[in-house]
Amino acid sequence: MSQLIHNDALIVAVLAWSLAQVSKLVIVLLRERQLELAYLTSSGGMPSSHSAVVVALAMRIGLDEGVASPLFAIAFVFAGVVLYDAAGIRRAVSVQARILNRMLEEVIELKRFNEKRLLELLGHTPFEVFIGSLLGLLVALSW
Repeated sequence: MSQLIHNDALIVAVLAWSLAQVSKLVIVLLRERQLELAYLTSSGGMPSSHSAVVVALAMRIGLDEGVASPLFAIAFVFAGVVLYDAAGIRRAVSVQARILNRMLEEVIELKRFNEKRLLELLGHTPFEVFIGSLLGLLVALSW
C-alpha cells in the first residue's frame, strides 16, 4: 500500500482527472448558475479529463524514467490513442447522438412513441482536448 501512495505517475494521473472533473463543475456553475454534481463523474465537456489523465501520466513517466525509456514510449503511444479517440471518434458519436435526438423529438411530436434520449456529450472538441492536455502537463510538472 505504501508503494501505491508513493507512485508519482499514479498520483498525478488521479490528481489531473480530479482537477479536470472539478473544473467542469465550476465552469457549469459559473456559466449556468446551477450546481450540477453529475459533472464530477461525467464524460465530455471542458476540460477533457481523458486528456488530462494521459498527458499527466506520460509526462510524469517521462520525467521519472526518461523519454528514451520503453515505459515512456508506451505511455506516449497510449496518450496519443486516447487523445485521438477523445477528439475524433467520441466526438463523432456525440454529433450522431445529437442528430438522432432531434429525429426522436420529431417522432415524439407526432406521438408515435416515447424513447429515452441518447447521451450527446461523449466526445471533446480539439480545444477541450488541448486544455485537458495542458492541465495534465501542468499537474505532472508541478508535482
